[in-house]
Amino acid sequence: MVSFNAAVTTLVLLASTTLSDASYTRIAGYEPGSQVTDHAAIDLDQAAIEEQLALGTDASYENALKIYTNGGNSKSVAKVTLTTALTSNVEKGTQILGKNAAGNEIVGKAYEDNAAGATSIMVQYQTSDDQKNYVGCQVGALVTTNTNGCFAASGTFSINGVGDVGYSYDVNTGNVNKRTIAGFSTSAQSKMYECKNCPYQLYEKFYDYYGAYDYANQIVLAAFGGQKTNFKNFNNDFGLYSTEGRGQIIKKCSAYMVVWMYAIREMEDALDDCQEACTIENCNDDPVHAWDEAVAFYTGSLEGEDGSGAGKLSYALADKRCSNFKTCGDLADATTGTANVNLQMFEQFSIGKSKISQGQCSSAREQKNKIETLMLIPLIQGSLRYAWKTGNEAYSEKAEAEGVAFTLAVLPVVAACDKTAADTIAKNVAAGQQGTIDFPIVKAAFESTYECMGIEGMMVGGLYDAATGGYLEGAEPLGFSAAPSMYSLFAAGVAAATTLFLAL
Repeated sequence: MVSFNAAVTTLVLLASTTLSDASYTRIAGYEPGSQVTDHAAIDLDQAAIEEQLALGTDASYENALKIYTNGGNSKSVAKVTLTTALTSNVEKGTQILGKNAAGNEIVGKAYEDNAAGATSIMVQYQTSDDQKNYVGCQVGALVTTNTNGCFAASGTFSINGVGDVGYSYDVNTGNVNKRTIAGFSTSAQSKMYECKNCPYQLYEKFYDYYGAYDYANQIVLAAFGGQKTNFKNFNNDFGLYSTEGRGQIIKKCSAYMVVWMYAIREMEDALDDCQEACTIENCNDDPVHAWDEAVAFYTGSLEGEDGSGAGKLSYALADKRCSNFKTCGDLADATTGTANVNLQMFEQFSIGKSKISQGQCSSAREQKNKIETLMLIPLIQGSLRYAWKTGNEAYSEKAEAEGVAFTLAVLPVVAACDKTAADTIAKNVAAGQQGTIDFPIVKAAFESTYECMGIEGMMVGGLYDAATGGYLEGAEPLGFSAAPSMYSLFAAGVAAATTLFLAL
């Protein structure tokens, strides 16, 4: 439940935000202070991957791998050949105008610095503040492309400060993407471990546990290839699975490990930028933009402005799991509506943005830490749900693989608290167990680390059975005690009166 003091704090901080926020499309109710429509569109890559995985063929899996690796919807760039060499330098960000095949003007900018004499150039397409029309060129590795807003195959660029230059390229192969899901993990070493103020605390737990900088990428690639991972801990052989099980590993680990961790990275980056760029009187746009990116990568574009859409990233996961664990709504006691963790998280996102915009950098770390903890809860819920299903229902490869995926996504945090508890969970949940999971032991191992992780048992909830109106036996929330019914109270009263009467 949101406290009165917290609500007042939120209102005071939000009152200080600038009116310019209203010009950007909201993200599930959150008001960005910068344009992040192109960032939020990374979930369209996730959706395209899942669409191909669902087909279950060798060809569709190849397509899914290409989309995972090369993208198609975020940071679209045209790689073109110039008919004449550049006569002067063209700096990164320089405006470049061209036309599409229909003759309409297309606006772009130089993707990187280009020296005089260059005979090729990369032009990044301009993106819009409107999420629905954020960019008109979506090609990359997509099976279904949109070239309406791409530069025509040949024509003339008007380059600011240089003039007109002819160009040509292949529209289908020359339009690429510089932001990809795979890239979030393959860049982790430089962006989360070896950067200034690194390693980031949560990422370090995953690196220490798995022993690989791109651990999440390696898991996804092993699932694509039907191979065994080679980590320090919790290795799984995905060759034991058909496309059904491998598909679950791919889609869940790409969304809930790769993109999930990068959202946390952006919060850390925002705090780093804030320390470098802000004073109590003045702050530039970089820290707020990085914070907005964290929200975009946590939520995606498909949730819509109010969060009622059907997304593909962690926001959607939280809403799914709250219905299973009866942790939806303001009081975290419902099975429908927005996940309580999302409600809490977005309050913290808004407070954090306000603090950062005011240069309150150290104070905003409180919000980052709270959000980070809340982000663990749907992963734990997912691990518990599929551990129960695998241990109590007829064996299902799909259910087992889902449990493995969720456990992969959270086990390093458990291990950082208690390696023995993590080993117990790993032993039970590994691929190929064929329904031999001991759910009570797995549940107890998770619960033994809740305090260390900063999580209360009722925040996780318990597996709820709507048919009976109660929790599944043995899957109740930690510390749960069912309130006595009116009948039981009456019966207890009768028994006490009878005892008293007989004693007289």
